[in-house]
Amino acid sequence: MKHSAHAVTDAAVATIRERIERQVYPAGAMLPSQRQLAEELAISRASLREALSTLEALGMVAIRPGKGVYVNDASARRGVAWRFADQISLADTYQLRYALEGFAARLAAHAASASEIEWLTDNVETMKGALIDGDVDTAAQLDFAFHLRIVGLAGNAAIADILRGSTEIVMESQRLPFYQRELVLSTYHEHLEILDALRRRDGAAAGAAMERHIVLAAQRAGIHFPIPSAYSSAGGLTLRENAERTDAPHVQL
Repeated sequence: MKHSAHAVTDAAVATIRERIERQVYPAGAMLPSQRQLAEELAISRASLREALSTLEALGMVAIRPGKGVYVNDASARRGVAWRFADQISLADTYQLRYALEGFAARLAAHAASASEIEWLTDNVETMKGALIDGDVDTAAQLDFAFHLRIVGLAGNAAIADILRGSTEIVMESQRLPFYQRELVLSTYHEHLEILDALRRRDGAAAGAAMERHIVLAAQRAGIHFPIPSAYSSAGGLTLRENAERTDAPHVQL
């Protein structure tokens, strides 16, 4: 079966990351040349470059033009621990949210009233202010409220109960991406895309925007999970491309 370019890149990211974590490529080491690595992974140089850009955005490697790609020290990578590892993995948390919230957003687009759109708009702008001020806890609470409101609009009580019953876990998964300081306003821009689709009552666009948001939030938290080919458009941006697309300001927390 022919794989999409994005699926090939996902696989390359996962393989290189695993090698780094198992110290096949230890901290400070230079990765094999791009030609050698592309041959080892059986991918094109273009797909490899995209994978390396994603790994650089995650803090795993440093790309030094003309010199090579080097593995960052562990202290230079994202170091925020996942507090709920004994209950559920962070990757599983994002995948659960991806599965449930994309569906909920599709339903919500056909149920959102003008007053609900106004509430969501106020929430998004207030969250932007919290992020600019460096108030991560408030931003995470507003983020959770935004997502839960959309689930409520969908009218699926089972999905709402799952998220409400896992409030602390979901909120922590929303807080972690904010520690990528140079991308701190990415969540704001992604919420705007979801909101725009809801305002237009475009269920397909709302679902895709929600799924893309969760994929990119997971990447900012250091998680890069594979997306089934049927959904590949939801995760089609690397962190670097997303930052360029949204022109996200650099905000120091």
